[in-house]
Amino acid sequence: MPFFSGLSELWATVIVIAVLLIISAFFSMAETAMTAASRPRLHALARQGSRRARLVNEIRAQSERLIGTVLVGNNLVNILASALATSALIAVFGEVGVAYATAAMTVLVLVFAEILPKTYALNNPDRVAVILAPALRPLIALLNPVTRAFSAVVRTTLRIFGIHVKAELGSAESEQELRGAIELHKGPEPEIKEERKMLRSILDLDDVEVGQIMIHRKNVIMLDVDRPANEIEAQVLASPYTRLPLYRDEPDNVVGVLHAKAMLRALQAVGGDVSKVDILAIAAKPWFIPDTTSLLEQLRTFRERREHFALVVDEYGTLMGIVTLEDILEEIVGDIFDEHQAAVVGVRAQPDGSYLIDGSVPIRDLNREFDWELPDSEAATIAGLVLNEARRIPEVGQEFTFHRFRFSVLRRQRNQITLLRVQPPKRAAADRAA
Repeated sequence: MPFFSGLSELWATVIVIAVLLIISAFFSMAETAMTAASRPRLHALARQGSRRARLVNEIRAQSERLIGTVLVGNNLVNILASALATSALIAVFGEVGVAYATAAMTVLVLVFAEILPKTYALNNPDRVAVILAPALRPLIALLNPVTRAFSAVVRTTLRIFGIHVKAELGSAESEQELRGAIELHKGPEPEIKEERKMLRSILDLDDVEVGQIMIHRKNVIMLDVDRPANEIEAQVLASPYTRLPLYRDEPDNVVGVLHAKAMLRALQAVGGDVSKVDILAIAAKPWFIPDTTSLLEQLRTFRERREHFALVVDEYGTLMGIVTLEDILEEIVGDIFDEHQAAVVGVRAQPDGSYLIDGSVPIRDLNREFDWELPDSEAATIAGLVLNEARRIPEVGQEFTFHRFRFSVLRRQRNQITLLRVQPPKRAAADRAA
């Protein structure tokens, strides 16, 4: 009888250990699934009405309690299972049972309570998370006093060493995480590349100033308000633009912005007699903005004011150029072009892998189109980058190497670089060819 009694106790211990390993596997699976599940997908499911997805998001929002519950529960059952196994094997084999228990439990815990459940959860994180969330929530509530006590000890210990734990990611860290997710959005389809460009550009709106994308004043068509009305009419009709700045005496003295439709309405009102039209009276008041305004702020202001056009000035009040709503939108979607045309105007690819680039081409357009990483914080155009890096006005024929790119000055007009040959790094060229 003692033999059968001991045998039944051994099997009871084995069953208890098996149950504890299953519970340990549950905690391991929950930990992996909750941390690896896709935040965007679960957020979308929650908005579509999925209660379990909403529950997962609520649990993950309390990350400290989640981790504490998983660690306490997992360690508790693993230690208990190991203690039971050691006790049982010592009773059967004597002192050598400690070694047997250590070896057996190491294998069982690693395979069935760690590697196997975590591997499955890692390959199906969203599915596992929504399945386990209802069972995990009451466990978090049950173990909350224990986890809070451990958290207090941990925080106090870290504070002694000058380490402060943040409850959640700050805005900078969240944006960095989102940028990383965008870079992972890859594939052979051309539309994926376009989507990645637009997503990058949207996040950059708050970091880019209007001075970097504005149309420079030398390329702006301006009208002298003191010229005869018939000359102004001819200029408006000949211009491809609908809004044109009006100046008096000098271009820096902008007194209004003339809209082509306003002039047509005025002509209709006076029977087509342009001499009766008061140009300044039908012009809109000029709206000046500093060149340091961010694109995100300017886009918001355009929407609030219901405006499409603004004049950009520097810190001294000097007119620098203009910016339109279309300019900001093109920063997001890019210029419209067909499949046989260069995406960036003023860029011509060469057979040797280099590019002939007009000096006025914006650096941001080049980075976005060719996946380059040229800095655009100190200069807006490719010519400005060369001037900034060279610290002098280069001569035609001079060559420079900056940021692993080779720049050759091909043409210069007075002090302005008008044409460059740019040789990108070989690795970047090889990646594009692939």
